[in-house]
Amino acid sequence: MKIPFNKPYLTGKEFDYIQDAVNSKRLCGNGKYTQLCQDYLQQRYGFGKCLLTSSCTDALEMAAILLNIEPGDEVIMPSYTFVSTANAFVLRGAKIVFADSRPDHPGMDEDSIESLITPKTKAIVPVHYAGVACDMDVIMDLAAKYNLFVVEDAAQAIDSYYTGKDGIKRPLGSIGHLAAFSFHETKNIISGEGGMLAVNDKQFAHRAEIIWEKGTNRSAFYRGEVDKYGWVDVGSSFLPSEMVAAFLWAQLEALDNIQAMRKGIWERYYEGLKDWANSQGVGLPQIPDFATNNAHMFYLVGADGNQRNALLQQLKQQDIHAVFHYISLHSSAFYSQKHDGCNLSHSDRYSECLLRLPMFNDMDLTIQQQLFSALLK
Repeated sequence: MKIPFNKPYLTGKEFDYIQDAVNSKRLCGNGKYTQLCQDYLQQRYGFGKCLLTSSCTDALEMAAILLNIEPGDEVIMPSYTFVSTANAFVLRGAKIVFADSRPDHPGMDEDSIESLITPKTKAIVPVHYAGVACDMDVIMDLAAKYNLFVVEDAAQAIDSYYTGKDGIKRPLGSIGHLAAFSFHETKNIISGEGGMLAVNDKQFAHRAEIIWEKGTNRSAFYRGEVDKYGWVDVGSSFLPSEMVAAFLWAQLEALDNIQAMRKGIWERYYEGLKDWANSQGVGLPQIPDFATNNAHMFYLVGADGNQRNALLQQLKQQDIHAVFHYISLHSSAFYSQKHDGCNLSHSDRYSECLLRLPMFNDMDLTIQQQLFSALLK
């Protein structure tokens, strides 16, 4: 049986809610289902103002606008991330300063950040890789010390948490000044394409809504707060249609069930592969004590690139679609000449050695046993 890398999961209510949105005659954004999703996420996770977007990329671009990123500003982020993390700030003229990954996890090496801060630094963008938290106490303390903003790239991190030194468990995306989430079809909770900006710092809440609505105060007009609306700031068409929001609402209603399924699959992966991995010198995902696991992905880290490529080919021969992940942004064709030359050895190691295994909600034991057989033979 052919095993795909990803298979979007449907709860069964998506089409009902989309039909309801169509019947309402309100197809553009910021209607009933947009409000249902935003209110739910704010109440469940304690985010600040939530604004659905057409993608996580859009949410990051909104964050860059809100922070007034300008040419000459520096933004610190991991090199091992998706291009959208950097693009949002490059579009505003920023210089990207790349941090290395942790030796035990592809996430950002928090201990390397302070040495990268200069008088031109304006923001830190931690990426919660695989839904596993960065050490946010370290990052927020640095932000306070140097008067910087923090934008959490929580694209993969819905329903994942961080426990700080105070013992309080906080949802990822609720800690930084701003946070961006993805509901792309490969994520835990999906709407095909889609994302969200969480505005946790109240100073940005009013302007965020204006930027979201093409630079106008239309939302305030609809609430009766102004007698007409017009162009008052920069902005773009960042909000998704009601059909996208309706699809997302069906997913959010089933969030607990979806998460239970994914965590069961992740645990079967770990238990089924740990002895083999140890015998082969293959790394499995590590979850720091301060983080939880939202089961966004399961990956292997080969001892070297040759081993990773051999495993990839081995699975391909059995009709199993596994993939490698990011190519370090500092070595990309676009940005390599702009990189300061700093050695980012762990980021490069994950680019060369990391392999993502198939992960989708209705992956049953039979499918996983087929995968185990292909790896362990």
